[in-house]
Amino acid sequence: MKVFVGGASGRVGQVLVSLLADEGHEVVAASRHPLTPYSDHVHPVTFDFHSDVDTMTGAVKGCETVYFVAGSRGADLLQTDAFGAVKLIEACKRAGVRRFVMLSSMFATEPERWETEKGLADLTDYNIAKFFADKWLENSGLDYTIVQAGFLTEDAPTGHIQVNPAHEGSIPLADVAAVLAEVRGLHNTYGKLIMVVSGDEPIDKALKTL
Repeated sequence: MKVFVGGASGRVGQVLVSLLADEGHEVVAASRHPLTPYSDHVHPVTFDFHSDVDTMTGAVKGCETVYFVAGSRGADLLQTDAFGAVKLIEACKRAGVRRFVMLSSMFATEPERWETEKGLADLTDYNIAKFFADKWLENSGLDYTIVQAGFLTEDAPTGHIQVNPAHEGSIPLADVAAVLAEVRGLHNTYGKLIMVVSGDEPIDKALKTL
């Protein structure tokens, strides 16, 4: 399968590209600063979320799944985190790509939680950007999955998660990448928003029982 990863050079993106390539997928690894090729299955391309929809449409054409895992880390929230995601969604619609997987932030679509959940008050601008991107995808008509992850850590992956917890939490970024790779082929995750933090249940089992 040919898979497009927008934001391939980011922390989660790099791990996701590696996981997908190991599964045998042909991965279009798209980023402003292309990865150094390290596998016959990884095809780095230069890609800028400031580009217009027509340019993005050409980039995703022929792919079966598109991922948005980009993040400006606060430096370009409107152009990348919000409008960049919107344009990539619209590009998929034009190119006939049905499957879209979005990496987002826990409670991004629940503004009432931003002041009550520990640690979210300092992320309001980021969550506003993600709110609009997530809502746009929910109304796109695509076969989407939104993965709203807890606070990312550099800890070693555990392979275990908790799905849709009541409160914020943390999760190793490698486990988030594993969740993103796993949901791609799970039809039971289509049209769903899934929140994930570290937990006790194996990733595949937790997702298959949704």
